[in-house]
Amino acid sequence: MRKKRKAARHVNHERWLVSYADFVTLLFAFFVVLYASSQVDKRKVGNLALAIQVAFQQLGVFDTSNTKIPLNDSEAIPFSEVQVVENSERTGDLRHFVQPMKGFLVTASLAPLQDVQDELRKALAPEIQKHVVSVNAGPEGLVVSLQEVGFYDSGSSSIRPSSQGAIDRLAAVLEPRTESLRVEGHTDNVPIHNQRFDSNWELSTARATDLVKLFILHYQFDAARLSAAGFAEYHPVALNDTPEDRARNRRVDIVILNPRKP
Repeated sequence: MRKKRKAARHVNHERWLVSYADFVTLLFAFFVVLYASSQVDKRKVGNLALAIQVAFQQLGVFDTSNTKIPLNDSEAIPFSEVQVVENSERTGDLRHFVQPMKGFLVTASLAPLQDVQDELRKALAPEIQKHVVSVNAGPEGLVVSLQEVGFYDSGSSSIRPSSQGAIDRLAAVLEPRTESLRVEGHTDNVPIHNQRFDSNWELSTARATDLVKLFILHYQFDAARLSAAGFAEYHPVALNDTPEDRARNRRVDIVILNPRKP
């Protein structure tokens, strides 16, 4: 008796479609996740990044630098342009920028010498009105300029007795503070030669050192806070082509240096 032949098995050549469909599904999910991640609120993330950088700057980790901050809340802050705030004039009145972060407040004081600037302008108001004193912020700190016409005789390094009252008021503001002071002597470009000084270098340096000695000996300043420098005619604030401009260049600057970071 004949044996029955076994039926030939049917081979399914389309089983790869199952794996392919699974792969396409996973790939679709992957791109959905990528798309969703790209739609985060960039403004909130930028504000958070700014707050973190301000906090590190306050701790002395980051150096101060110029920043670009949006003028309205609807504008996102690009990560490449998020920097610590330094120049409040470019960004409005941000001297007390407060940003909540993780349950505490990050406060950035953008003008560490604003208080002494206000005190000096009040104490030296008569001289400022006469245009013999100016108080302005500079890149290294606050600069108090004493014009020669109000404080010195031509070719002399000694403060005029008539200007002693202004120096008293200046010293009363600066002595209790802790910032370092650099006293700088400046002249115009007219050569000098008298019995005491052979050049503008010597005159400018003598005026700076004499004022430093006055601060130490008469007003009891801490000598470690003080330094003196003479720049002659090489750091002018105006052209030396008119008598008025040359008078502006003949000055002694007291630079109240920005506080050092710990």
